[in-house]
Amino acid sequence: MAHLPFVKNFEQFDFSFQPSIDERQIRELRSLRFIHEASNVIFLGPPGVGKTHLSVALAEAAIRAGLGAYFITAHDLATDLGRAYREGRLDRRMRIYLAPKVLVIDEVGYLPLDDLGTTIFFQLVSARYERGSIILTSNKSYGEWGSIFGDPIIATAILDRLLHHSTTINIRGESYRLKDRRKAGLVPPREQERAAASHSLASASVAPKTRQKAALGSTASEAKEAHT
Repeated sequence: MAHLPFVKNFEQFDFSFQPSIDERQIRELRSLRFIHEASNVIFLGPPGVGKTHLSVALAEAAIRAGLGAYFITAHDLATDLGRAYREGRLDRRMRIYLAPKVLVIDEVGYLPLDDLGTTIFFQLVSARYERGSIILTSNKSYGEWGSIFGDPIIATAILDRLLHHSTTINIRGESYRLKDRRKAGLVPPREQERAAASHSLASASVAPKTRQKAALGSTASEAKEAHT
C-alpha cells in the first residue's frame, strides 16, 4: 500500500501559477532516472505552493512504472517508529520504510522532532542512503533544519546524506489555496494588498515628520515665551 493522501498527477499541476519551478527539472524527474540512481528529491517552499502535489505525482509515476512507493508525514513517521522502538520492534517496523524504492516524507519541519524522533529519522536516512530514493517536502530552508531536529550536528549529518545525490526544487510563490480564496472573494486581490501595504508605508513615513513638526513648533513657542 502506497498510502498516498490523494490522487494527483503532473497534468493537474498549474506550472503557470508557479513560474519559479523549472519545468525542465520536472521533466527530468518524470523520467524516474533518479529512482534507478537511488537519488533524492527535496521540495522546499511555504505552505500551499504544490510541494505535496508534485511529490505524490512522482510517487504515482513510480507505481505506474512498477516501482514501490510509500507516503507518510514526518510526524507520523517519527510517532510510528518511536512506538516501535518502545515496544522493542524497531528493526521489524523499519523494514516497512526501507522496502519501497521511493519513500515520500511529507511536511518535514511543520512540527519539531524530539530526541528519539531525530535519532530514528537519522537512522532511516542513513539506511536508505544510496539504496533507495527519498522524496521530501519541507517549509524550512536548509539553514533552519537545526531547529527541526533540535541539534545542528545531527541536522548537518542528515543533510549530508540527503543532499549527496539529490535534486532540490525551491518553490517561491503564492499558495494555491489562497488563490482559490481570492477567486471566491474571501481574500482581497493582490493589487489591493500591494496598495494597502504602500499606504501603510507612506503613513508610517509621514507620521514621524508630523510629530517632528509638532515638537519643533512647541519648542519654538517655549523659546519665544522664555525670551519675552
